[in-house]
Amino acid sequence: MSKDAIDSMSITQLQRALREITEVLAHELASPSLNAPDWSKDRWQLARAVAAMHGISPLLSRSLQWQGPPEWRAFLAAQRIHTENRHTRAWKLLQRLDEGLRSLDISGVALKGVALHSLGLYRPGERPMADVDLLVHPRDAERTAGLLVSMGFYESSVNWKERAFTPVAAQVTVDFGEHADNDLKVELHDRICERLPLRVTDLSGRIFPSGAKPGLNAYPSTASLMIHLLLHASGNIAFKSLRMLHLHDIALLSARMTESDWEELLRMGYSGQSMKWAWPPLLMTDRYYRLNLPTGVRAALRRCCPSLLRTMTQRRALSEVSYSYPRIDAFPGIEWSQSLLETTAFVLSRIWPSKRHLAERETSAARQRWAAGAEWSSMSQVRRIAQWIVARPIRPVTLHAVRAALAHAP
Repeated sequence: MSKDAIDSMSITQLQRALREITEVLAHELASPSLNAPDWSKDRWQLARAVAAMHGISPLLSRSLQWQGPPEWRAFLAAQRIHTENRHTRAWKLLQRLDEGLRSLDISGVALKGVALHSLGLYRPGERPMADVDLLVHPRDAERTAGLLVSMGFYESSVNWKERAFTPVAAQVTVDFGEHADNDLKVELHDRICERLPLRVTDLSGRIFPSGAKPGLNAYPSTASLMIHLLLHASGNIAFKSLRMLHLHDIALLSARMTESDWEELLRMGYSGQSMKWAWPPLLMTDRYYRLNLPTGVRAALRRCCPSLLRTMTQRRALSEVSYSYPRIDAFPGIEWSQSLLETTAFVLSRIWPSKRHLAERETSAARQRWAAGAEWSSMSQVRRIAQWIVARPIRPVTLHAVRAALAHAP
């Protein structure tokens, strides 16, 4: 399959192909079968794009029970090696961060992938980590930023959720999949939150340990790590950017959790933190992995999920809430709104974005490789609305992944 062939495909054809490949790989990762898919050469090339978008290439290299074409096997093996080498670099960076935070008497938490590796749920080379996520108390955010600058980073972008720090001697060797030499960024957080779709859900009080010591700390408990994974997945489901890796994280941690861990998670909701958002990612994970959830937990989380959101989640597959869904929707995540007022506000924010949102869009267009060459990234809001109405254009990040997979084909 060539770039011209991709460009000549209709968005419906591409969506159908990506949906088929995504669902097959998701089920193979969760429950490997003995027989390789009967795919054409074009499908196998698109499979590389899907595996890279979803962060599962190194996992598939070890879990698949079948071989597939030589080019597919070579791609997965190379991704595993790059991921393992990158893991080594990430752990050296974490050691430097730990020493620097200790020297400044700052407490931090290394988030998500680091925590999952520390629990032994992944071996080096299995789970990609494109960056290191670090949570500090708001009062320590500026000093931590100064520490990162002293370590050879500069602040490359800022948004409502985090500050990204990139090495001064930045380089991008390959912008598709994993590569050992690509930059390791640090994403600095002073709170843990997601917009669903406008309302900010903040879990910082559940994530930061009350007795944190200077340096890097673990999550307070397994339940607090799980609640973070669920919230992060919810934010990605709402805006159709979920990855198979997110579900795999949840499935692995779920298998480790005891009934008392789940009860602790439920108590987090009872103590003033609404858990309306927790059921969709858990249900999505259960669809592929058949989780062994305590009956009471399953019923409680399902019950507190709004009926419209619960109904729409019940029908959706991973390929519909991830980058495997290639269409640009006008109002992604609108079903997560919790009132008519919030729904109206969300619709208006999509039609007339705030100055801050437009500024973040410009930054993304300038610095994200997938956005830089896309016409959509530089369109005015008026032209975007016209495109939504007339053409339902393709998502730049999806098209970039597909084209990059073809460009790096063996």
